[in-house]
Amino acid sequence: MTIFIPTPLRVFAAGKDAVEVNAATIAGALDELTVAYPDLRKHLFTSEGKVRAFVNIYLNDEDVRYLPAKEATLVSPGDTLSIIPSIAGGCHPGYRTQIRRRIARAERVIHINEGL
Repeated sequence: MTIFIPTPLRVFAAGKDAVEVNAATIAGALDELTVAYPDLRKHLFTSEGKVRAFVNIYLNDEDVRYLPAKEATLVSPGDTLSIIPSIAGGCHPGYRTQIRRRIARAERVIHINEGL
């Protein structure tokens, strides 16, 4: 399966935007990812080993938090896992239009990928 790494975390994954892993569950995939790139662990997990509250993980298009088995959900080689860190804070009013354009562009890319 493919795990997509968000831009802010790529520095901890050798600059990669995606990593291929071979795992049976979401938890196994994340474990394999953090074994390969140990510096990611502290950004994704608490000291108790739970996914951090501000880290959103999507299996294909489904938020893992709302899946019945959560991280124990079975995965297949063709699945994708997207790591999306929550971002808080404001911005200068002049940047809002630029951000809206970027969001619209990202939504178009997601929509195009849904058709694959």
